[in-house]
Amino acid sequence: MLIFLGDFILAWVALAIAVYIWAVAQLQELPLLEFIQARLQGWFFLLPIIWVILLVDSYDSRTSIDWRRTVRSIGVSAVIGLFIYLVVFFVSDTSLPRRGVAAFLAAASLFTLMWRFVYIQIFSGPRFMHNVMIVGAGETGTALVGVINKNRPPFNLIGLLDDDLEKQGTIIKGYKVLGTSKQLHVLAEANRVSEIIVAISGKMNPSTFQLLIEAQEKGILITRMPVAYEEMLERVPVQYLEADWILRSFVDQARVNSFYTIGKRLLDLVGGLVGTMSLIVLAPLISLAILVESGRPIVFQQTRAGKGGVYFKILKFRTMKNNKNQDEITRPASEHDQRVTKLGRILRKTHLDETLQFINVLRGDMSLVGPRPETPTLVDHFQAHVPFYRARLLVKPGITGWAQNHINYAANIEETTVKLEYDLYYIKHRTFMMDIGIILRTFAAVFGFRGR
Repeated sequence: MLIFLGDFILAWVALAIAVYIWAVAQLQELPLLEFIQARLQGWFFLLPIIWVILLVDSYDSRTSIDWRRTVRSIGVSAVIGLFIYLVVFFVSDTSLPRRGVAAFLAAASLFTLMWRFVYIQIFSGPRFMHNVMIVGAGETGTALVGVINKNRPPFNLIGLLDDDLEKQGTIIKGYKVLGTSKQLHVLAEANRVSEIIVAISGKMNPSTFQLLIEAQEKGILITRMPVAYEEMLERVPVQYLEADWILRSFVDQARVNSFYTIGKRLLDLVGGLVGTMSLIVLAPLISLAILVESGRPIVFQQTRAGKGGVYFKILKFRTMKNNKNQDEITRPASEHDQRVTKLGRILRKTHLDETLQFINVLRGDMSLVGPRPETPTLVDHFQAHVPFYRARLLVKPGITGWAQNHINYAANIEETTVKLEYDLYYIKHRTFMMDIGIILRTFAAVFGFRGR
């Protein structure tokens, strides 16, 4: 609520500054008061409300105390606001003020960043963060402590509990095993714990379950390890999930309503059409460059596994040397792959090699956003070595995706597992706004030459 009030008040300050800048730029036409009366329309006063609505994702308690996530959220909000304005500008019959809206977005973004910086500096200190204990000091609990050490979660970890008497008093990655679950209430009260993360793999002791229920009744938040892992890393912990997780939790939570399905397909059609039209300009230039450097073929086609494991032919501009060795073709690309041509490196950095996939999107084989499609051979290989890998095929593959926004290459099983964690997080949490955010972040990667 404090963050929201600060954002809302500063949004109105930004509006006042935007009106002043807009008016000063045209004072030669009308005096200030007359300008405001003549030019300022009622919808302009909705901008502060729209701004805080766009910031809704940043009001999460964990995001609001993380500077990196805060900057990303505010940046995405500003870009989405600009995108909405441009859409309205081009489809509306009335003339909309460019200076006024641009000044508001700039001022609102700046003031919000300044306010959030002050908030994080003040409220990210230990005295303002809630205390947390972990129940379970085994492999799962140890892995979670490792995640906490590598990140900056908005809480203080007090220590761990475990019923194994040999672990009592031991130090796990800097945190002490304080006692057994029987001491849960005493330790929670003594350390003012407001959240307990349960990191127990396998069957839970009934008495431990009872103690956790009683703690919840007293107002302590009980969080499962996979949930805490997801919130900190925006990934799903596939290595620490129970065998029935994919049915008991993931499938149920990953369902989406028909409005999202329709909206996503409409977004695919619009994006596919715009992308395909861009090929009128891009295709001749890219084709000529490929011919000059390495000859034919220009287009690379390969069988990939789509939604439900259905095969389709993916289209790409060829970026590798024309190698007829099938093993070389199907081997995953690496960051400094020697098979990639000089032009291919440029095409990959700018993602221009993937523009032909807009045709796959129009056909319905792919979506704009989703997990990257892999070859059937690699799918079979990873299914045998990576838990829950098949779950990637629950949705259509995409040109870009949540995993692509976070990691470029997966050259081995470990990196493939991390990429899968991002893919499953997207499938579980996907929304229309999340899709838009991924597309916008992809544009930033393209224009920043951060492609693979």
